[in-house]
Amino acid sequence: MDLRTYIIFLLILGVCAVFAGYASRKVHTTYEAFGAVENRSRLTGYDTAVRLLRRNGVRDVAVERVRGRLTDHYNPRKELVNLSESTFGDSSVASVAVAAHEIGHVMQKKKGYLPYKIRAALVPVANFGSRLALPLVLIGVLLDIFLVNVNPDAGFWTAMVGVALYGASTLFMLVTLPVELNASRRAKKMLLAEGVLDEDEIYGAERVLSAAALTYVAALATSLVYFLRFLIWVLAMFGRRRND
Repeated sequence: MDLRTYIIFLLILGVCAVFAGYASRKVHTTYEAFGAVENRSRLTGYDTAVRLLRRNGVRDVAVERVRGRLTDHYNPRKELVNLSESTFGDSSVASVAVAAHEIGHVMQKKKGYLPYKIRAALVPVANFGSRLALPLVLIGVLLDIFLVNVNPDAGFWTAMVGVALYGASTLFMLVTLPVELNASRRAKKMLLAEGVLDEDEIYGAERVLSAAALTYVAALATSLVYFLRFLIWVLAMFGRRRND
C-alpha cells in the first residue's frame, strides 16, 4: 500500500471513527432523554418482555437481569433474554423499547426469519475467519516463495482464502443491520398491539431504536473499510512479488 492510499485509508477511517462516536453518543443521549419519561402502562422492561413473550405464545424463553447499562441481549442457545440493570426494573419509554427489541429477536428465531438464520450461521464462520485470515496470508506468501516454479498460483489463492475469511466478519455486519432493523420494527408493532405504549408514546421508542441502529451502520462502515484495506494490502503484496 503506497503512501497516498494509506493516507486515504486513514482519512476514511477517521470519518468512520467520528461517525461511530456520534452514533454512540446519540444512543446514550436519546436513552437518557426517554429514560426519564415513564410510560403510562407503568410496565417495566421485565414486565414488557414477559408480556410480549406470553402474548406471542413463547413459553420456553426466560428473562433475567444482567449487570451493566445497555448490555441487553438475547442468547438463543440458552433461550434467555438478558436485560441490563438500566432496563430490567425501569418503567420508562426507553426501557420498554429496548426490552421489546430483544423480544423482536426471539420472534425472529421462532418464526424462522431468514436474515436472522443467516446471521446465526455466520457467527462461527466470522469467529473462525478472524483467527485464520492472517496465518493463511502468511502461508500464501511462503507458498509463493517456495512453490512458485511448481504452482505459481498456489500462494496467491491461499492468501485470497484468508482474505475471504477476513471478509466474513464484514458479511456478518452486513447481515446484522437488516436483522436489527427488523427487530426494531417488530418491537414497535408489539408495543402498540399489546398496549405497552400508546400511539403518542411510540415516538420515543422509535427515537431510541433508531439511535441504536446508527451504531450498527457505523460498525458496518468501519468493518468494510478494514476489509478493503486488507484486500488491497494482499493484492499489492502479491503484485509486487510478481513484478520482482
